[in-house]
Amino acid sequence: MISLENVERSYKTGAGQTWVLRRINLKIEAGEFITIMGPSGAGKSSLLNVLALLDDQWLGSYWFNDEAVHLMNRKQRADLARRNIGMVFQSYHLLDDLNVAENIDLPLSYKNISKGERQALVADTLDRFSIVGKKDLFPNQLSGGQQQLVGIARAVIHRPALLLADEPTGNLHSSQAKEIMELFQQLNRDGTTIVQVTHSEVNASYGSRVLEVRDGWMVRDTANPGLNQATEVKA
Repeated sequence: MISLENVERSYKTGAGQTWVLRRINLKIEAGEFITIMGPSGAGKSSLLNVLALLDDQWLGSYWFNDEAVHLMNRKQRADLARRNIGMVFQSYHLLDDLNVAENIDLPLSYKNISKGERQALVADTLDRFSIVGKKDLFPNQLSGGQQQLVGIARAVIHRPALLLADEPTGNLHSSQAKEIMELFQQLNRDGTTIVQVTHSEVNASYGSRVLEVRDGWMVRDTANPGLNQATEVKA
């Protein structure tokens, strides 16, 4: 599904150039459930933003289902993302001027789906996440946990081929977190490819592969033991 080749990302600072991703080579097969782990500031979210096509300032090659993302312009990348990717943000990214139901409906507006079908999907999703009573409220009327649930509902409603999640349960209590991870696991069984960033070993246990990032380098991949050995030599 995805192939990254020598992907790098840096920012210009007063001290010069700060690298947040270095020579990332990664293959993600359709149907995988991958966890990215590492300390704060390691580059985890930067890598997720590249995968999500939210950042276009990186260097290297990115292939998505045999399409050369690195050769696309910004509009082409945005269209590809809308068709294929769902994103759960750590900071929610809900639209303040839309209510809960409208926020959840947003990804469906980019699909060729009738109004009636969209309304039915939104109703089912509100019920699935137990937020029917919040459907007319706006984000500033919700708690952090409620906003996170809405963000997750919005990300999964259009059944994306790829679901990306940045600390998806960080603002949820333990029972809600368990329900969300079980939902992710079921989506994965149904064919959705999932990549999550988390500090939680419990959340990581729901997936089948772990990547570890440190100082912008990928230092561990449980699917590629050779990478771990090479990293030890480099270090």
